[in-house]
Formats: sequence, structure tokens, C-alpha cells
Amino acid sequence: MPAPTAKQVEVSAPPFEAAFQEPQQDEELLLDAPTLPEEMDAILPSVTQNGEEGEMVVDEENRPHFAPARDIDPVTRIETRKVPVPPHRFTPLKSSWPQIYPPLVEHLKLQVRMNPRRKQVELRTSKHTTEDGALQKGEDFVKAFTLGFDVDDAIALLRLDDLYIETFEIRDVKQVMGNEAQGRAIGRIAGKDGKTKFAIENASKTRIVLADSKIHILGAYKNIHMARESIVSLILGKPPSKVYGNLRTVAARMKERF
Repeated sequence: MPAPTAKQVEVSAPPFEAAFQEPQQDEELLLDAPTLPEEMDAILPSVTQNGEEGEMVVDEENRPHFAPARDIDPVTRIETRKVPVPPHRFTPLKSSWPQIYPPLVEHLKLQVRMNPRRKQVELRTSKHTTEDGALQKGEDFVKAFTLGFDVDDAIALLRLDDLYIETFEIRDVKQVMGNEAQGRAIGRIAGKDGKTKFAIENASKTRIVLADSKIHILGAYKNIHMARESIVSLILGKPPSKVYGNLRTVAARMKERF
């Protein structure tokens, strides 16, 4: 701060003043806006009611109506399934392999290989696979063969959509059962030379596999229910003659219904 007795020097140069220019309203709204062509038809095609080629079709409420989209590349990613094969079914798998892989490759368009080292069958989709559920159908087909069904019976899973496989054990029906009683129950289900099992299959239009204490049933939902009721009755000790009578009655009712 200078002393009050010091000589004051006048500043000759006036202070710099810059004129402030207010922006116009047009400049705020049009910031780098591209210039539109004179003909708006070059950007926005005309919308008409007629379905002429190159023009958009609208309905009565002026909503656009587009053609259905086409799946140019339906397979977006490669999916893989590995079906384990039990040791006692690997030898039948090798012998029946010429009848197993053609339906998977030709019908479902899948890539299939048998892995002997890991004891499994590997399935994979490809660019030729068109059906969404092809991989699941292929897995069900191979799994049905590993459970003990014949190739001709398991191949029905590929052709029909309403077929299922149901598995249950004898102990699920009657828990308190020794080995001898369990063996007698299996004998009642099979019958002499398999006649009882064949009678249940023919009456209920199913296929049955007896694998030790497990029972596998292949068929439609209602048919599986009818076969299961007959097998449960045999496990509980009902005479086969009464089971045959009930099967004939139920089969006649189903034939009248359909």
C-alpha cells in the first residue's frame, strides 16, 4: 500500500471493454443440424393402404403391417449333450451302433460320436440343425436305449412328441420287502416266458423293461398310467387273472372313447 504523501500517477489508457453478444434463439436450437433435402420422400417413404412392392402396408388404425421374419441362421450357438452309458449296455451299444446313429444324423441333423474311453455318447448341434428340440430328442433316444429298450421302440421318441419314459422301483410301491419277496414280485410281473409282461404291453400299448429292481415304462401318459397300475397290483400280490381282467376292461373303455 503506497504512502498517503506519495505522488499519484494518472493512468492514461482506458480499461478494455469487450462487447458481449447475446446468442440468438435460432442458434441455440439449431446446433450443427444437418440440412434436410428439399424432397422429404427421399428419407421418409410414402405410406399407403395398398400392398405395392416397396411401400409400407398399414391396417385400418394406421399401424404398420410387416411380413413375418425369416430365420436365416436359426442355430446361434453350438450345444452339446453327453449321455453316459452303463457298463452292461456298452456292448449292445457297439453292436447296434449302425442302427442308432442314422436317425440322429439324417433325421435330427445332429453330430454324434461314441466315446469308448469315457463310456458315453456325445451329441452336438450343427449348422444343419433346424429343429429346436432336436438335441433333447436325441438325448432321450440314446437314454432310452441305455435303459434297455430296443432300437425300434426307442426310435418312436423321435417320431412322436407325446411319448415319455417313467421309471420307478419296486421298493417305491412296497418298502418292507426282502430280497426273496422282491424276486417273487419281479417273477409275477414277467410271468412264465414273459407272458404277463407282454400282455400288459399289448393291452396298454406300452413297452416295459425290467432292470433288476427298477421298472421302465415307455409310452403315452394315459397308457403309462394303465401299465403302472397293473404292475403295482402285481407287486402287491394281486393274482394275474384279476389283473388281466382289469386290463381288458380298461382297454375296452379306451377303445370306445377313441
